[in-house]
Amino acid sequence: MAKTEVLSLRGFNGFEMRVLVVKLSSIGDIVHCLPAVAAIKAHGPEVEITWVAERRSSDLLVDSPAIDRLIRIETRFKGRASDHAETLKALFSNLRTMRRSHFDLAIDFQGLMKSAVIARASGAKKVWGFGKDSLRESESRIFLNNTVEAEGRHHVVVKNMILAEKALGFNGPRRDFSFPISLSSPDFELADGIAAKSNSGFAILNPAGGWVTKLWSPESFGKLSDQLLERTGLRSVVTVGPGEIALGERVRRAARNDSVICVSPDIKSFHALAKKAQIYIGGDTGPTHIAVAAGTRVVGIFGPTEWWRNGSVNPLDVCVERNDIDCRENCHRRTCGKWICMDISPERVAEAAIARLGGE
Repeated sequence: MAKTEVLSLRGFNGFEMRVLVVKLSSIGDIVHCLPAVAAIKAHGPEVEITWVAERRSSDLLVDSPAIDRLIRIETRFKGRASDHAETLKALFSNLRTMRRSHFDLAIDFQGLMKSAVIARASGAKKVWGFGKDSLRESESRIFLNNTVEAEGRHHVVVKNMILAEKALGFNGPRRDFSFPISLSSPDFELADGIAAKSNSGFAILNPAGGWVTKLWSPESFGKLSDQLLERTGLRSVVTVGPGEIALGERVRRAARNDSVICVSPDIKSFHALAKKAQIYIGGDTGPTHIAVAAGTRVVGIFGPTEWWRNGSVNPLDVCVERNDIDCRENCHRRTCGKWICMDISPERVAEAAIARLGGE
């Protein structure tokens, strides 16, 4: 059952401006928004920042030094009709909390109808968002009174930074981005245990992804783990979500070596694990973006989406992709009858990983 949840991360006295950040989900989208919010806080420490996010995607934001208050909401209706009523009740309660905050400014980084409605309903004097050509749902433009066209070919982190800059009038960074995620000692327990058992270090392999078309086969990940152990001495840690244990086991069974372990950490434990890993290898999915935020060496395996837009902001990181086919331009297909873009050999990915390990 949904309930109102407002986490006050620090006091509110002395703030000269109150800003509402609307970025509801997903985990990767929230990670991509963190540098823009960190830049707002760095530019104006007197700014009080409230972030509203979906409960299922917001754990990374808890105790973040870049935000002063986190409002966790539920906008998806599921279960019984009585549960829908509770969801609506909690949502309206959160909207009332927002309006009582008397925001000077709301920024809709999401570009959806529901995010724009929340930004507008907050009562903020100014509501900023992307122009219609940059919106995911162009009709949401009607709820904005200030818009920004992020023209050109930009990584989504830079795109968010441009919106923040225009809304508050400052110049943010274009490299060395800050991802303010707070970790505590319990978050490192899994990572410390794995590191203690891995004399030569370990690689994280993440076979999961939100779309079927983004997935590299578990059998290929298993063969990759063999190559990494043989050529670098790194054991492989396969990370999966709570409902993906069978997928992780397929990777483990496909490997010839018996050093592969499969774990299903919570989101902050995964971030801590990534900080301890020598390298991370995965597709365009939330854990990849968290690994980038952790400063881990990253090799991305990308198919229907673009590395330049969704990949790593670290220029040393590497993408393995098919550039010898003619069907990837603006693809973004969640299903595909052709689906050759992820037909990539384990040997090619291993070579990319070895090259990345040789970098800084």
